[in-house]
Amino acid sequence: MTFDLAHWQTRLDALRAAAHVPGASLAVLTDGTLHELASGVLHRGTGVEVTTDSVFQVGSITKIHTATLVMQLAEAGALDLDAPVVDVLPEFATADPEATKRITTRQLLSHTGGLTCDFTHDTGRGDDCLARYVEASKGVALDCPPGTAISYSSVGYNVLGRIIEVLTDQTWDDALRDRLCTPLGLSSTVTLPEDALRFRVAMGHLGETGHDPDPAPAWNPLPRSSGPYGGVLCATAADVVRLARMHLDGGTAPDGTRLLAPETVEAMRRCEADAPDKWTVSSDGWGLGWTLYDWDGVPGFGHDGATIGQYGYLRVVPGAGVAVALLTNGGGGHQLYSALFRELLGELAGVRMPDSFGPAARPPAVDVTPLVGTYRREGVAITVTEREGRPHLVYEFVDGMAGLSPALEMDLVPVSETVFAGAGTASFSDGWMPVVFSTLPDGTGCCYIGMRAAPKTGSR
Repeated sequence: MTFDLAHWQTRLDALRAAAHVPGASLAVLTDGTLHELASGVLHRGTGVEVTTDSVFQVGSITKIHTATLVMQLAEAGALDLDAPVVDVLPEFATADPEATKRITTRQLLSHTGGLTCDFTHDTGRGDDCLARYVEASKGVALDCPPGTAISYSSVGYNVLGRIIEVLTDQTWDDALRDRLCTPLGLSSTVTLPEDALRFRVAMGHLGETGHDPDPAPAWNPLPRSSGPYGGVLCATAADVVRLARMHLDGGTAPDGTRLLAPETVEAMRRCEADAPDKWTVSSDGWGLGWTLYDWDGVPGFGHDGATIGQYGYLRVVPGAGVAVALLTNGGGGHQLYSALFRELLGELAGVRMPDSFGPAARPPAVDVTPLVGTYRREGVAITVTEREGRPHLVYEFVDGMAGLSPALEMDLVPVSETVFAGAGTASFSDGWMPVVFSTLPDGTGCCYIGMRAAPKTGSR
C-alpha cells in the first residue's frame, strides 16, 4: 500500500492540535521506505517550527540503545547474561547483600532484578558519573526479590550502562556513538546538551489536561548519570526508527554492516516475564529491553519514553515490516499517540490496538479493605484509604525525588478486583491511569503504578 504522505500530514496536524500537543515529529517505515513528518512548534514561547530534523528527548526509548549495546557484548563473549552482575562489576551492591549475589544481567534487561526506578542522583558531569551513581545506589532498597516479578527499573539500566563502560573501556556516551550510532548512521542522536545545541531542539511543556501547555521551567533537569536509562538522549524520530529497522533487518545496518546476529535479535524479542500492569505502556510482557505486544494475535515490540514534558512512542510490527516513532513535547502526548497509531498501524499493518483503558459504565463492586494501607518504594510513597466504599489514592514523590512534582490525589474506580482506574493525565494515558494491586511470591502486597512495584509497608 502506497504511503499517502499528504493524508498522514493532515491527520498528524489535526490530532496534534486536538490533543494540545505543541509539536510532534513522526517517522514511519513501511514497504522498506522511511517517511518523515513534522507538525507544530518546538517552543510555544518562540514559535520556532518543528522540522523533520528537529531533535526531542526520547526518554526511556534509550533503554533499547543500552540493551542493544549489552547484547553486542554478550554475543561477543564478553558477558554472560545469566551470571551474577557482581562477576563483571564487583562494586555493584544493593541494600540486600544476599539478593545482590543473585541479580543477573538478564534480569536487569527484563526489569526482573528487583532494582527500583526512581533514584535520580546527580553525580556531576564528569566521565565517572556512572561509576559514582552505582556507588551511591548501594543503599537503595529493592522493590522486590530478584527474579520474582517485574518492576520497571531505571536503576538497573544505569548498572547496565556501567557494565558497558567496564567492558568497553569507554564512557557509555562514547560506546553508544562508536558501537551503535556511527555504524547505523544515527547522525542526529546525541547525549550531551552541548551536542544537542547543533540541532533544532524541542522544549518540553507542562500544563493542565485539555489546555495548551506552557514551556517547562528547565529544558532538562536530569543529570548526565541518567543517560543509560533515558534522561539525556536526544534524537530525531527518523533515527529512532533507524534503530528499530536494524532489529527488523536481523541485526544489519542498511550498508550491510552486522551489529547483532539474527538469533540475538530474536532473543531480545522473546518474552522473559509477563506484566501485571498491561495498560500503562500497553505491554503484554517484557523481553531483553523490548516491551512486547500482542494485538489480537499480531505480535509487536517497542518502547515508550518520557522526560520532563516530552513523550515518545515506538511501535514495531515485524510481520508487516512496519516501524513507527512519534516524539512530542508536551500536552496530551498519549492521546495523540493513541489516536494516530490506531489509524496508522491499522492501515499499514492490519493491527487492531486495544481499546483505551478505563472503567466500565457500571463498575464492579469490590471489597477494597485488603488494599488499604501504605506502599513505598525508593522516591515514591503511595497511600490508599477508603472513602464511602471506594479507594482513594495519594501518590507523592519523596526522598531524592521530593519536589519533582506535586502529589497526585485521586479516587479509584474498580475495573476488576485488583485493577483500578484513577483520573490520569493526558500525557501518560487517555484520561485514566491504571493502578494494579498484586501479591509478591512471599505474600507481600504491592501496588503497581507506571509499571513500578511498590511493596505494602503498613495498614491504615
